[in-house]
Amino acid sequence: MISKTFASLRLPINKHRNKISIAYLCTKYFFMSFESLGLSHNIIRSVKKLGYLKPFPIQEQSVPVILQGKDLMGIAQTGSGKTACFVMPILEKLQNTEMKKNRNIQVLILVPTRELAIQIDEVFRAFTDNLKREVRTMAVYGGVSINPQMKGMFGVEVLIATPGRLLDLIDHNALKISEIQHLVIDEADKMFQLGFGEEMNKLFAMMPVAKQTTLFSATLNDKVAEMKERLSINPIIIEIKKEEVEIDNIEQLAYHVAPENKGPFLRYLIKEKKVEKALIFVSSTRAADNLVEKLKKNKIKAVAIHSQKSQGARRNNLEEFKSNGAQILVATDLIGRGIHIESLPCVINYELPRSPLDYIHRIGRTGRAGEKGTAINILTDDELQHFRVIQKKMGRKVTLQRTEDINLHGY
Repeated sequence: MISKTFASLRLPINKHRNKISIAYLCTKYFFMSFESLGLSHNIIRSVKKLGYLKPFPIQEQSVPVILQGKDLMGIAQTGSGKTACFVMPILEKLQNTEMKKNRNIQVLILVPTRELAIQIDEVFRAFTDNLKREVRTMAVYGGVSINPQMKGMFGVEVLIATPGRLLDLIDHNALKISEIQHLVIDEADKMFQLGFGEEMNKLFAMMPVAKQTTLFSATLNDKVAEMKERLSINPIIIEIKKEEVEIDNIEQLAYHVAPENKGPFLRYLIKEKKVEKALIFVSSTRAADNLVEKLKKNKIKAVAIHSQKSQGARRNNLEEFKSNGAQILVATDLIGRGIHIESLPCVINYELPRSPLDYIHRIGRTGRAGEKGTAINILTDDELQHFRVIQKKMGRKVTLQRTEDINLHGY
């Protein structure tokens, strides 16, 4: 039987003429609110709707700089709240401008992977409900047909793109980047690790010199510094120390399942191992809703919280879970990072997060305040390599347990 007893502070490092000082952050952290960042009521309403109580350190320092129109380089680990750093001020500015119905992109966000492009687009959409006017965003990436992306490009103001697919779209005259006002390069260090240097140089040559540039990276390496020189910018540099999450009190388990057995095995775990209360993480809002429906059909009381639900629905579902009215809470990372649950015995990764740091944040929801916790990972063949990367970054080995001999009939 799984045991019944299964706020972080990030501090900046490196005091420098062009970096925010430690003393500044320590003074401001406990008093800073989203209202004090210079954001309008419209953006604040979206922030509150998403359930965030106070900004992360990287947001506290970055948002005012971006709102002032200055170039910025933010160095912080993946999962530290960087996406909202540029989403909020960009939407703040766009809602006060007139929509341009053409193919000239106003804001370009370059990312290394399809998954990150989709995630950033979801964050933008989550923040747009209360704006003065509609702001059109779109994510484009390779591996899918280019035709729908070409057709949908007209009127897009914020484009999130992988470099290769962006160059393809430009070659097809689907859009222009010669008039962009704001360039964001997210996970800049990974851009070079994945070999995008040549493609980005081609794109830089097409962009106007006069624009606001924002770079975000987990590390400040030579290639990222070279990118700064290539763009001819002297940005404000903000660096946030890596957050440490204590995982010694967390028992980590990993099960290997066939894709078709993932759902049945989860229900088997919940029922046969007597998981009385668990927070389950998935990668998308659709996956969250689908999983809840499947659990309910199998007489497991479950609720979901994600960005597509109203503030009232999220609040009610969270309270139902906290008060033991629901056995299972299913959440996405976007919302899951902003909630706190006392004495949470178990966290289940039904789908792995994008980064090892996100994994640490997920499992760190359990095993708090000296209590024991359990973190369960349900893995298919496609996820095994990524889980090996997570273990390496975490510095912990998790034994993979086979499940072929378990009778899942009826689950």
